[in-house]
Amino acid sequence: MNVATSDADYAVLTASDTVRLERLLPGPAERVWRYLTDGELRRKWLASGDMAPHAGAGFELVWRNDELTDPPGHRPEGFGEEHRMQSTITACEPERLLAFTWGPGEVRFELEPRGDQVLLTVTHAHISDRRNMVMIGAGWHMHLGVLAARLDGTRPEPFWDGWARLREVYDRRIPA
Repeated sequence: MNVATSDADYAVLTASDTVRLERLLPGPAERVWRYLTDGELRRKWLASGDMAPHAGAGFELVWRNDELTDPPGHRPEGFGEEHRMQSTITACEPERLLAFTWGPGEVRFELEPRGDQVLLTVTHAHISDRRNMVMIGAGWHMHLGVLAARLDGTRPEPFWDGWARLREVYDRRIPA
């Protein structure tokens, strides 16, 4: 289990309502793409939900964060066992770009091959306020840590404990 975090791993603000995170992951891009678009693989690091990977397709994301790691850690008060969200794919270029609605916002995943690795850039735009920016920054950071562990065959830290730790860090990093 790896809990060390490089400064480069943290989300950066690219606009007052937008965060961007980057991760260099074990490739190839086809493999990372499957973890983004295949509901069964995606449920191992983010949320399940069948998806037809083409622009205009609707789908549902289903989070069960208690199932992401063993043990799951201590779920904070106010979070249920399951969360659901309807989304629509806004852009899709296989093995390169996937974007979809996230409530009133949008999330973009961009993949760039780098030798036997893949640079994954996640951009989450139109975040409503600072409180959500802190929670979303910590959430993406932790979810991407679980994805990296799944791809390289290591054990991620307990999801909720890591998210709570990162939430405190993001609360200090994101300006008031």
